[in-house]
Amino acid sequence: MILLTGFEPFGGESTNPSWGAAQRAAALLNDAGEPAAAVQLPCVFGTSIGVLAGALEAHQPDLVVCVGQAGGRAELSLERVAINFDDARIPDNAGNQPVDVPVRQDGPAAYFSSLALKRSLVQLTEAGLPAAVSQTAGTYVCNHVFYGLMDLLQDRSATRGGFVHVPFSSEQAMAHRAPGMLIEEMAAGLVIIARASLQHQTDLPVPAGAEH
Repeated sequence: MILLTGFEPFGGESTNPSWGAAQRAAALLNDAGEPAAAVQLPCVFGTSIGVLAGALEAHQPDLVVCVGQAGGRAELSLERVAINFDDARIPDNAGNQPVDVPVRQDGPAAYFSSLALKRSLVQLTEAGLPAAVSQTAGTYVCNHVFYGLMDLLQDRSATRGGFVHVPFSSEQAMAHRAPGMLIEEMAAGLVIIARASLQHQTDLPVPAGAEH
């Protein structure tokens, strides 16, 4: 079972492409005979991890791919690391705005994704989809959920997981005059990431770092 999550709209947007992409990817996987489910998370600190924990219990997935919107980015961002740090530049959808506080008080400083990031990057590039390994998932609710996911998976050693940021949708991109991507392309990319991560226990040693 593959669990995909996306977020509700936030920051004044009327839609969130992460949710549309997660829904469509789950449908594509199910149509191909690969069991998958999509769950929407609230863009709220704390509550989002609670909803995610409930989804893990309900679906007992082998793989979890959490997805969020990164407006302004031009590619699918395969997030490498989640940090134990909340620093909200804007309030979440419940009005919370934590500043310089840990996601989990006694948790480790960071967790790394257990998705096949490099294999996914190679396969996404071969499919003509813009993608990159990202070294930061920010300090807002996306990183909060990413850290929460990897923390929850410490008790589920057989389950792999990680986080992917998607650009604005094509419609949002036009409104913001920013890079964008079709929801269908995002979904196709998520399917590639899910399959690569389920089929391979080891990643490829290809360069995908950053100089700054």
